[in-house]
Amino acid sequence: MIDNCCPLCGRPLGTVNIDRHHLVPKTFKGKEQFPIHKICHRKIHSALTERELLRQYHTWDALRGHEDIAAFIDWVANKPPEFHTRTYTSNKKKSR
Repeated sequence: MIDNCCPLCGRPLGTVNIDRHHLVPKTFKGKEQFPIHKICHRKIHSALTERELLRQYHTWDALRGHEDIAAFIDWVANKPPEFHTRTYTSNKKKSR
């Protein structure tokens, strides 16, 4: 992966709509933060609970392997770095 690229989708980060993601959630004492597109960050948290992030999805490879996130990455792949739109909470997450 090229420096200054989103660790989730691999697109260049650009200069706007950037968040920071904790692979181990802050709720569970995670300290290390990574710059990530805001839309990618919102997708992670719309699809997965904090406990799921802690137990199973605390690496970039694991996140990219999640079915909903993989489909999102395919969808966002050709969008410009500054692209942002509303992110909806997954019905699967709502039912957990």
